[in-house]
Parts: sequence; C-alpha cells; structure tokens
Amino acid sequence: MWLDEVEPDAMKQAINLANLPFAFRHIALMPDTHVGYGMPIGGILATLDVIVPNAVGVDIGCGMCTVRTNLDSIQTNKLKEIMSGIRALVPLGFNHHKYPQDKNLMPSIDNIVDGGIVEQEYNSALRQLGTLGGGNHFIEIQRGSDGFIWIMVHSGSRNIGLKVAEFYNKQAKILNKMWYTKVDEKDDLAFFPVETEEAQKYINEMQYCIDFAFANRKLMLDNIISVFKEYFGKGFETDNFINIAHNYAAKEKHFGTDVIVHRKGATSARKDELGIIPGSQGTKSYIVKGKGNPESFESCSHGAGRIMGRKQAIRSLDLREQTAFLNEQGILHAIRGRADLEEAPGAYKNIDEVMGNQQDLVEIMVELSPLAVIKG
Repeated sequence: MWLDEVEPDAMKQAINLANLPFAFRHIALMPDTHVGYGMPIGGILATLDVIVPNAVGVDIGCGMCTVRTNLDSIQTNKLKEIMSGIRALVPLGFNHHKYPQDKNLMPSIDNIVDGGIVEQEYNSALRQLGTLGGGNHFIEIQRGSDGFIWIMVHSGSRNIGLKVAEFYNKQAKILNKMWYTKVDEKDDLAFFPVETEEAQKYINEMQYCIDFAFANRKLMLDNIISVFKEYFGKGFETDNFINIAHNYAAKEKHFGTDVIVHRKGATSARKDELGIIPGSQGTKSYIVKGKGNPESFESCSHGAGRIMGRKQAIRSLDLREQTAFLNEQGILHAIRGRADLEEAPGAYKNIDEVMGNQQDLVEIMVELSPLAVIKG
C-alpha cells in the first residue's frame, strides 16, 4: 500500500482480490485508493491467464492527455472567451454531436467482433467522438512551473465502453455460475480464462474502447487548440503531447512472469515513462516521469482520489466555502450550484499527500496550477 489509511470497504475489496485463486504475487494499492465496484479505484491486480472485466471498470480506457503551448501567459478576459469557444465545440455531460464525426477519426475496425457490442454501438459512437461526458471528466487550462500554459483533457470511452463492460461482466457472471467457480458472485469479480472465446472477444472489444477513448480525447484536444488559434493566430503552437489511460488490462512481464495487469484508476509508470497525475479543480496537477518500481507493478496513482462519495459531497460540503476557495485563487471554476459540489476540491484527497506517498513511484517534472476548468 502507498497510503497510510484505507477506508474499510476498499480494504475489503482488496482482500477479495488477494484471495482470488489466479491473483499473482500481491495486490498494489496506490495513494489515491478508494472504494469502487468490485475492485478499489487505485488498485492494481496482476493475474495468471485470466481477465476480469470489472477489474478494468465501466469507463474502459478512461485517461488524460495534455499538451504544452508556447504561451507564457493569458489574460482572464481572453481566457473566458476561449472557454466559451470550447463549450461551443465540445459537447458536455450527456450531450453528443448533432452529426456523426469523420469515420477516419475512429480507431481501426480490426478489433471489432462480428455482431459484438462495438459493432452495435458504432454509429452512436460516431456522434460521441470528441465529447467530454460527465462525472470527474474535465478540460483544464493550466499554468506550468516551466513558465508555459498547458491544456489538459480527462475523458474516456463514453457509452460504448460502458456497454462493453456491462455486457461482458454479465456474461462472465453467467459462465462462472455454470463453472461452479469459488469466486463469490457478491464480490463482483467474475472472470474469463484467457483461452476462452469469451475472453478473446472481451479483450478485442476492450482494446477498441481504449483506442476510442484516446481518439475521443485527441479530437477534443484538436478542437480546443483550434479555438486557441482563433485568438492567437498561426503563431500558436503546442508540443509535449502526452496520453495515458487508467482503466485497462494489458499483458506485461513482472517478477519474471507473464501476467495480465489490471489497472483500475491507476497509471503505468515504467522507467522514464511520462505520465499525468491531476489534482482537483482547485489544486495542482503534475507531469511525472515513472521510476519503474517493481512492487507497484510499475504503476502510480491516476489522480488525487476521492475522500467522499458524490452524494456525501453534495450533502456535507459548504457551497460558499468551496467557491470562495476557488475564487480566491482566481480560478475560472465549474461550481455553480450545490449539485456541482460532487466535484468540489473538498471531495478529494490532499494531492500533496498523495504525491508525497509515491515518491518511489514517480518523479515530478512539471507542476500545473489550474487557471480555468470545464466540467461535464
């Protein structure tokens, strides 16, 4: 564990993972760990020849991408105009594009299973490509400790990922019952042995969702950049593009053994690999470089991690207090009413503590302070 305290329900889930007959070596819990569905968010499970859909999660391929701009400052009035321009191009929450996007922007159809979920959802996904979604997804403009303005996007595979996750988790539960497996159905950790046809279909469709989530973030980022170019002209440039995912499973080698690593709300942090660890909309985010720590299965946290659930945050946080905190920092934030408190800074762990707990996992390269935030 890379944290001092774990909420009881998250620890119970971690123990369930550790008792799986196919779990390899140990379960790693990142400093942002909190309870999830079946498996803690911020957990890493390595398995031997088995894949667990719910250890990937419902937002398959969710992750972040970022670019550094050549701007060293930006005025607040211009930033407000830019944010309005972004909202006009990027549908938020449950909204989709009115028209299908270019098919050439979609991932390769090589991994589409005939008659599978991706094929069924493909036409709908064409209108979801380049959309933010809701929850903790965000678009953020930031000032870097390197002196430049950065753009960051956090989003996933939208409805197509959800449909794939739900279908295969349900299918795994049915098969596990038929096989009389020792995995308790109540733990919500139904699995497929990788040699089964069902496992191969899930792996293919999962990979498509990972690729779709990346294409989704990339289109949003391209549209955001186009807004910046409208205001700053042809001289506006970006570099240092980074993309990472934090809900996926992949074949890797750890401790000399070929395993399937499930990262649910956790990020790869191989030696010298660049990554992104965001805070809340009121705290810093970080560009990091992995240290390749073998004990974490070469992983790190995917963010600050929640300290309270969404409903709890709405019930218990003070709206005036949270908005005052953001206003004092001059952040163009996304809290307008009580319902928005589910994404208030007070709903998240202290990012300084989270980063302090994983100094053996990553090295901080750039600190990013929020200037303006768009939430779904």
